[in-house]
Amino acid sequence: MESRYPIPPFTIATAIQKVQLAEDAWNSCDPVRVSLAYTVDTEWRNRSQFINGRDEVIAFLTKKWEEELNYKLKKELWAFTENRIAVRFEYECQRKNGEWFRAYGNENWEFDDNGLMKRRFACINDLTIKEEDRRL
Repeated sequence: MESRYPIPPFTIATAIQKVQLAEDAWNSCDPVRVSLAYTVDTEWRNRSQFINGRDEVIAFLTKKWEEELNYKLKKELWAFTENRIAVRFEYECQRKNGEWFRAYGNENWEFDDNGLMKRRFACINDLTIKEEDRRL
């Protein structure tokens, strides 16, 4: 049985730890590493795209990081309950044409009893920025 600590029910300390672990994994830009935090049958909504299962997560993230260069993400705990966490985030990256952008949003996460994320719902807005306006 796979487990990914910390596991629910979350406390303020373990919720903050879970968010930091997610931030660290995503900043690695390693699709396989990131996928291991999710159940094999995970369900995602990312903008208007629906992604189901680890294989689709890996394919989605592989394509994402091929197109979004110099990726840097910051996540912040917004709220939590026993097995759910809400975060706000922003990330900056560069498109292949050299254009920089920042994405802002919120994610709602639901975890199974083993600490694997079974649902991830993301609302994301993009903003083109100048390189000198980067914050991350």
